[in-house]
Amino acid sequence: MILIADSGSTKTDWTLLLSSSEENTNKVIATFKTQGITPIHQTAADIRQILGQELMSQLSTFPRAHLVSMGVLDTSLVQHASVCFYGSGCTPAHVPMMKQVLSEVLSPKDVEVHSDLMAAARALCGHDAGIACILGTGANSCLYDGEQIVQNTPALGYILGDEGSGSVLGRLFLNVIFKNPKMANLRDKFLEETKQTQADIIKKVYNEPMANRYLASTSTFIIEHLDNPTLRQLVIDNFRQFFRSNIDPYNRKDLPVHFVGSMAFHYRSQLEEAAKLEGYTIGQTLQSPMEGLIKYHS
Repeated sequence: MILIADSGSTKTDWTLLLSSSEENTNKVIATFKTQGITPIHQTAADIRQILGQELMSQLSTFPRAHLVSMGVLDTSLVQHASVCFYGSGCTPAHVPMMKQVLSEVLSPKDVEVHSDLMAAARALCGHDAGIACILGTGANSCLYDGEQIVQNTPALGYILGDEGSGSVLGRLFLNVIFKNPKMANLRDKFLEETKQTQADIIKKVYNEPMANRYLASTSTFIIEHLDNPTLRQLVIDNFRQFFRSNIDPYNRKDLPVHFVGSMAFHYRSQLEEAAKLEGYTIGQTLQSPMEGLIKYHS
């Protein structure tokens, strides 16, 4: 049995997979959701708490009768599956800590920890070469040779980089509605709908944790007002900067560019327009890499 995790800044999707090498089949036994786990922003204690309170509670209450009906006779295996965790912020420096915490809380048979970028590459490209990108709360990209990531433009996070991401779009959005007098009506509508003041926004961005999540949350409002020419152009320009800063360094305009993440999925039209203007062709666009990861691990 394999427990696959795909974790971003906002949420973690978990899939318990029963894979049979003899029958060459796989079954999705169960799916779970917890809040996002990012070792760059969270301590080991924070991650233990999320795993214990959110994941283990769901695993412990999962009906064993359902497992038996799916052909899992030894239901204790749920607690001893192989774990393959893909996560935002799982850099080489943070992998040992993630492995230790997952081992302590889940008691798995074995643990693998990879970056969310590897999840995107495996889900989008499988065993073929390609350019794989993440556009969600954060942003990242890589050149993948079918087995390994061979080149990566540093994402640098939402303050120094993350062009194309939801957090950067949120920052650009808040900047323009407060500084451009022509956006005053839209600013007032945003404040009214979200029941916030300018002071509230400043506090959330500068004084509260997970500012990137807050900034990305403004996308809910933005996507409902894309009929506004300024907002639509803001989205396109954000994507164009992503291509210029992150994809151009690969010098591979011969390859299609594949995407995973909410920004790419929900703003597909604007992403395609930006790609065309920058001379690129869009390949697959997935909201979540999980379907591709299940196929990869089969």
